[in-house]
Amino acid sequence: MRPNPASDAFAFLTKHAWTTPVFWALLLVSIAVALRAWRDVPTRQGGREAAIWLLRLLVGIMWWQQSLWKIPPDEGGLIYWMKQEVAHAAIGLQSDFVAHVVLPRIAVFGPAVYAIEVGIGASLMLGLFTRGFALLGLAMAANLWLGLYSAPGEWPWTYMFLVILMGLFAVDPPGRSLGLDAVMRQRRDPGALLALLT
Repeated sequence: MRPNPASDAFAFLTKHAWTTPVFWALLLVSIAVALRAWRDVPTRQGGREAAIWLLRLLVGIMWWQQSLWKIPPDEGGLIYWMKQEVAHAAIGLQSDFVAHVVLPRIAVFGPAVYAIEVGIGASLMLGLFTRGFALLGLAMAANLWLGLYSAPGEWPWTYMFLVILMGLFAVDPPGRSLGLDAVMRQRRDPGALLALLT
């Protein structure tokens, strides 16, 4: 059978792995938070907020799904793409850094990459600290853009679009639309750090 979005989504949602119930929990909490924010945050009721919630959720799902092939200790796929960055990076310094610092210490960097991507995915799904995690996502996407800039079969604009999207999320944090960021900001006057992250 030829893969299509419906069959791929069904396979992802029903996969027999420990990550599936965790994903379902994040999805259900995201819906519950959105409903609560819709009810409790009066300035967040409208089609714009619902659309931003849905788009934020979809981008979060993308980050979550892309983290699944990097679950430690299986760094095979990550090592392959790191070697592609060594061979095709737009900047020699990045190539050297990946070759001489990251790859020899993949046991440290592999779990860190996985944790960051899971954090970005969960943040966007829940609408929690979305500005801070969007900045991390922007850095990760910029690394991919420059690292795979001339890789065969890769279109640099793919990663630039992700840089742009995460930049927009950093400028206008999407968690303020039916997310935990909106709920936290509604409850009390946010401190400087909370305001920066949300």
